[in-house]
Amino acid sequence: MNAPVDVSFFARAAKPLTSYRKYWAARFGTAKFLPTSRAEMEALGWDSCDIVIVTGDAYVDHPSFGMAVIGRMLEAQGFRVGIIAQPDWHSADPFKALGKPNLFFGVTAGNMDSMINRYTADRKIRSDDAYTPGDVGGRRPDRAAIVYSQRCKEAWNDVPIVLGGIEGSLRRIAHYDYWQDKVRRSIVVDAKCDLLLYGNAERAIVEIAHRLAAREPVHQISDVRGTAFVRRETPEGWFEIDSTSVDLPGRVEAHVNPYLMVSEQAKANGATCTKEEEAQAVAAAAEAQGPVLLPPPLGEGGGRGAAKPLHFIPNPSLRKVPSPHPNPPPAGEGAKPEVRVKVPPRDRSVIRLPSYEQVRADPVLYAHANRVLHLETNPGNARALVQAHGEGATARDVWINPPPIPLTTAEMDHVFDLPYARSPHPRYADEHGSHDGATKIPAWEMIRFSVNIMRGCFGGCTFCSITEHEGRIIQSRSEDSIIKEVEAIRDSVKGFTGTISDLGGPTANMYRIGCKSPEIEAACRKPSCVYPGICPNLNTSHDPLIKIYRRARALKGIKKILIGSGLRYDLAVQSPEYVKELVQHHVGGYLKIAPEHTEQGPLTKMMKPGIGSYDRFKQMFEKFSAEAGKKQYLIPYFIAAHPGTSDEDMMNLALWLKRNGFRADQVQTFYPSPMATATAMYHTNKNPLRKITRESETVDIVRGDKRRRLHKAFLRYHDANNWPLLREALKKMGRADLIGNGKHHLIPTYQPLTDGSYQSARRKNSTPVVLKPVQPVQGRILTQHTGLPPRETGTGRAKPARKSR
Repeated sequence: MNAPVDVSFFARAAKPLTSYRKYWAARFGTAKFLPTSRAEMEALGWDSCDIVIVTGDAYVDHPSFGMAVIGRMLEAQGFRVGIIAQPDWHSADPFKALGKPNLFFGVTAGNMDSMINRYTADRKIRSDDAYTPGDVGGRRPDRAAIVYSQRCKEAWNDVPIVLGGIEGSLRRIAHYDYWQDKVRRSIVVDAKCDLLLYGNAERAIVEIAHRLAAREPVHQISDVRGTAFVRRETPEGWFEIDSTSVDLPGRVEAHVNPYLMVSEQAKANGATCTKEEEAQAVAAAAEAQGPVLLPPPLGEGGGRGAAKPLHFIPNPSLRKVPSPHPNPPPAGEGAKPEVRVKVPPRDRSVIRLPSYEQVRADPVLYAHANRVLHLETNPGNARALVQAHGEGATARDVWINPPPIPLTTAEMDHVFDLPYARSPHPRYADEHGSHDGATKIPAWEMIRFSVNIMRGCFGGCTFCSITEHEGRIIQSRSEDSIIKEVEAIRDSVKGFTGTISDLGGPTANMYRIGCKSPEIEAACRKPSCVYPGICPNLNTSHDPLIKIYRRARALKGIKKILIGSGLRYDLAVQSPEYVKELVQHHVGGYLKIAPEHTEQGPLTKMMKPGIGSYDRFKQMFEKFSAEAGKKQYLIPYFIAAHPGTSDEDMMNLALWLKRNGFRADQVQTFYPSPMATATAMYHTNKNPLRKITRESETVDIVRGDKRRRLHKAFLRYHDANNWPLLREALKKMGRADLIGNGKHHLIPTYQPLTDGSYQSARRKNSTPVVLKPVQPVQGRILTQHTGLPPRETGTGRAKPARKSR
């Protein structure tokens, strides 16, 4: 399966996905849709399911939906797989709908973390859900992975539970929970699952399914990469590395008594003063021998005697292991080198993190644990991790195996070439058999005509969890596989008009980009390949991506191919040819990119490039747009209230926005997702990007609704509803000079009549504010800007008819 077209030459000591012998149930063939009811099972000739997948999303049989990928992957191995989508969690009965699974329950909260799906960044409940028919909210519980696991256990107590998905991945160790504002236990403990699969789980789920089918007890499956589970003690043959503390206390010295002599002080501390005792011994010996004539100085007289050499004794407390000498003496000559401590083998080493109780009580240890976790994410050198939960008789360890081995290009093709129906299950169709009306699923609509060409991201943005879930080694599909999917959309997807909405992935322009050296790639522990600058070992060629673009848009029936995934513009400027190709052929008038900020304070905590990279890309974008005779625009995205952001940083960002003529309609406030590095900053006020100590760097954190609203208000400086808050803040900051009615001012001095409402991009989440009646102040002349209602011009709503007298 190690195809020669792999961009990453990462050593993949893993069994290929297609090398397993198929399970006996493969004789039933392939289902058009995986069954969701007993009637559908009977139509397929099944008496039971081998595996039942429970998911918080509506069932869409498309490679962008996790339950479909895992379900089809297991089906290709010969297993009978059923789907229970968005079950009613108030009882265990809906979890029995397909009967008792023969092997295990596969549980996932869905493509999104259920808490992020349910709540806004301000902890307000959303009224919509893009993964539910009709965009209706409330179809899944909070912490769905835990609730579903408990209901599965209640339904069939003896059936193993294998938990997966993004919600499980980001909660595999003790983690800060933004919604409860506390540190919670690992989800492995709370969900009581038998195995947790984190990251992209195709390798792990296939191996586990075959081993369970071979009647291997689930508690004995403890050697699969990308899994986590509970065990009571470290097994034999493992080397445990203690990393439970950042404190290295030295010797505690007692206070010195000023009336004691040096030798007496030494005796008081249980030691001796060697020099003083040696002098006393020499004096006693001299008195016993009688008077001795001392020799004259060297070169004077002819006396007897010899000079006594000085002996230097090294201080053992200052002894260090010397670096290897470039020209060591032959064996048996010179001083003997000190013996180095042998480093235990990485594949048999486990790092013990601070326990759940420790990280819950000590933010510094939480930041330390987060840093260690992120340093152990490279499949080439990561070691197992273990974290204790509980004390005494209830103590148990959460054991986390190293990350899964990335898929090869041939394996990626296999996963994406599975027989997906590429549409929602027919049970969600309306009376006309369509999914475009009241039962439309917005998440499917968004990716309906898009193609995923790769996985992974080596950007390392601290507020993002892609690296923790998919890893930073890029896994790319082959060109032929991508073109095959484009043709399948053209020929089989209902409603296709000739436009592919995206050829991308987590990042638009990382296709077939990777490390030049397999040795360096396997040994690297950097969290980002492009921060603070692009790594010299990174191959930045965009030629394969350009070739894909050209071949895809040349297909018959394809009118336009747009790029909707996020663009890493600091990487794109390394290839002007790519930028030209993108701008002139694949931008539909607007291109969204994410500088996230303009100031170095927050950018260094985000691990994002400086605004200068944006300016260079903007120059290239405008140049190539003009050459093509097109009027196109960049739409930059920014984050408010990110750790490390001061009020002055947001003020400078607002000035930059006004200077460049931007008015942000959609504002993203920092959302502390579990296990992200920025979330660790938010919780601990420490910077895990650097070594954690008690005295290490602290980070300015934006907490409290008022300050978070202020940072959002700076991004929407043009919204009159925000002007009173901004005026107050600018005066406190000593920047009242930015208040005025000139072009160089940020906000005006006058205040128009507003209702205080804000219409968000997700309209259902907007909260209208009821306008309070204005009470005129005696002696003040009222205008429309200071309290008078707007004039009736006949263009608004009609006046109510007068009552007849």
